[in-house]
Amino acid sequence: MPKSFIVGLIISVLSFSADAQISQPSTDFRFPLDLKPSLSGAFGDLRPNHFHSGLDFRTNQREGYPVYAVADGFISRMRVQIGGFGQAIYLDHPNGNTSVYAHLSAFHPKIAKLVKDFQYRLESFEVDVPLIFSELPVKKGEIIGWSGNTGSSGGPHLHFEIRDTKTEEALNPQMFGLKVPDVSKPEIRGIYLYQLNGEPFSEDTPKQYFAVKGAAGTYSLATTPVINLSAESAFGIVAFDRHVPAGGTYGLYKIELSLDGENIYTATWNKFSFDANKAINSHLDYAALKKTGMSIQKSFVEPGNPLGLYQTQQSGIIKLEDNELHELVYKLSDLGGNTSTLRFKVKRNMSSYASEKSSARKNYTFNEDFRFNNADVKLLIPKGALYSPISFEYSLGAKLPGTYSQQHRIHRQNTPLHLPCTLSVKADANLKPELRDKAVLVDQRGVSQGGTFENGFVKSEIKNFGTFHIRMDTLPPKITPMNINDGKTMTGISRIVFKIADQLSGIATFTGKIDGKWILMEYDQKTATLWHRFDEKTPPGKHQLELSVADKKGNTSVYKANFNL
Repeated sequence: MPKSFIVGLIISVLSFSADAQISQPSTDFRFPLDLKPSLSGAFGDLRPNHFHSGLDFRTNQREGYPVYAVADGFISRMRVQIGGFGQAIYLDHPNGNTSVYAHLSAFHPKIAKLVKDFQYRLESFEVDVPLIFSELPVKKGEIIGWSGNTGSSGGPHLHFEIRDTKTEEALNPQMFGLKVPDVSKPEIRGIYLYQLNGEPFSEDTPKQYFAVKGAAGTYSLATTPVINLSAESAFGIVAFDRHVPAGGTYGLYKIELSLDGENIYTATWNKFSFDANKAINSHLDYAALKKTGMSIQKSFVEPGNPLGLYQTQQSGIIKLEDNELHELVYKLSDLGGNTSTLRFKVKRNMSSYASEKSSARKNYTFNEDFRFNNADVKLLIPKGALYSPISFEYSLGAKLPGTYSQQHRIHRQNTPLHLPCTLSVKADANLKPELRDKAVLVDQRGVSQGGTFENGFVKSEIKNFGTFHIRMDTLPPKITPMNINDGKTMTGISRIVFKIADQLSGIATFTGKIDGKWILMEYDQKTATLWHRFDEKTPPGKHQLELSVADKKGNTSVYKANFNL
């Protein structure tokens, strides 16, 4: 039976709000909490491998605050993830937008029942329930759940988003009237000059730091009156926003750079596509971030950067044709109407740089598939994986104890990838056939990249360049019971709790059964905690529990216990 038909059957007998009607299109959104709006994260904040796609509302370091529908609509999707958003609700509105409420501690009871029914139907903790028809209507201000800390949340809060329903692009919620007071001007900490000179941008691109001075929105260079440029130059800026003086730091709304009054670069955080979001690693100086932790926002656009943040036709690269003084102006804005500017002079000065000649590196075109093969490795870098052309590097390293291949350095760790690459590494000839399905690729951090054995090679998808080798995962996951043992009386105890862990490939599945019937086991990846809440499905009496946990290479552990309830 198709999943959509099952959903229709279930929801046809439910009514979230008996008299709820879908209103006319409106952007009259209310806040999702009845707390004074305070953010721990804003739209466009700089995060590892992504821009933050919504607003993180503080909840006083607590869980359990009511979460309200921001406008009329209907629930179109309910999701439970081990990581990611944890427990989340998606609410479609007639104005063409979808609001998202993530990391919830609990759903509204009628939603919770529907989700739990699906979990038992699919025998899975993780579920993604799409609702095709508007059979769970919601009125503005109705409670749909309670704030929490589920999924990949780093602490109690509500993650809230607004998306374009059709394109699924993330939209800046503060553009919909959900503005958080912002009385502070953006702060500028410094700028960097990049000497490109006809070469693709890379971690080898020469750069120079220039300190700035100023406050209250007006900045200038701290010591250098004029910056000397090479034949082809570009800039990057270190800056952020605050909502109140000395408060937390947030992403900017707009960065503009002009040369002699002409705009040469603009980035605006109104919306972005999730498919392009990893390109934050092109927007930033990725190598500088990895080496120093400094977030330098490049004010030029690499040719393979797919982000839709940039509004100007020019790429931000500066090629002066004379030796006169020119003025560059940075203008930074937030959504509170606060702006800051940095003005400085530049001049072309060829004698300031030892060489303007191209290094004549052998670059391959980044916008087509690239393959590298030898007797020991096979690599495919697909079209769209790179932001700029690279001169591919490979080297072979010594074999480590307990491994089943030599080490293979695949290009440079500080060159970002937008898409995964397919890597196959040749296994040692003495790898026993019975161990082949236990083989995984491991990177320089010792982190498993997964893998399958094919024709003498271990093949996997890698998301970053680095150094890789083959290891075996033959150890099963570890199950540690926290509050149960064989023969224990569990009367008055609301749930059974375990800790589970795996040493290499990671947890793949967990299955709990009581008296041979599947039970819902809930999992918090952050704390490695697995539990089952007793409900009407387990009546008082004697029962037998069986828990099975498997890793991604098929190694399995089983725990059994009899208990009384």
